[in-house]
Amino acid sequence: MARRLTIGLTGGIASGKSTVEQRFLELGAAVIDADDSSRAVVARGQPGLAAVVARFGAAVLTAQGELDRRALRSLVFADPEKRRDLEAILHPLIREHMALEASRAVGPYLVLAIPLLVEGGSRDRVDRILVVDVDEAVQMQRLMTRDSIGADEARSILAAQSSRASRLRAADDVLENSGTVSELRQAVDRLHERYLALAASMPD
Repeated sequence: MARRLTIGLTGGIASGKSTVEQRFLELGAAVIDADDSSRAVVARGQPGLAAVVARFGAAVLTAQGELDRRALRSLVFADPEKRRDLEAILHPLIREHMALEASRAVGPYLVLAIPLLVEGGSRDRVDRILVVDVDEAVQMQRLMTRDSIGADEARSILAAQSSRASRLRAADDVLENSGTVSELRQAVDRLHERYLALAASMPD
């Protein structure tokens, strides 16, 4: 099978990635979301969940035996060593799950939506990196509104991600999301035409 053009979609939290992802889907691109894979690999009965519990204890489970994401997040968020341990467990499983989903997906090109693409060293998995970019003040306001959180919590969440500058340095393509949703979708439409042309010129 001929290799497909693969786009790595990323951006900071509350930057508008979901809107971009949805538009790519509507246009017929194959889209695989790392967040979906991250949930799948820790579903009840999955080896990933067993490994997380073995490392962090049963306190990260709900009464129904499912992963308590809030409890796990609070446990690892402020502890870099625990966060590294969690990533060591989950990242290979997520990568494997995404590869399997990608092999089944149908479309002229493939979009891998990976929030931590720049931080996680996944450049080798994609042909181009597409960054959804937004001014940090706007991003913070959107995050506070979306998640009903205060400024201090929003700042700490943003600080845990790679910087806007580092994402832009890594980008091959940038979608500037400072306007309306309609404008963002139109920008995706233009990129779609470009990606179709690039996909058609891919070597077998």
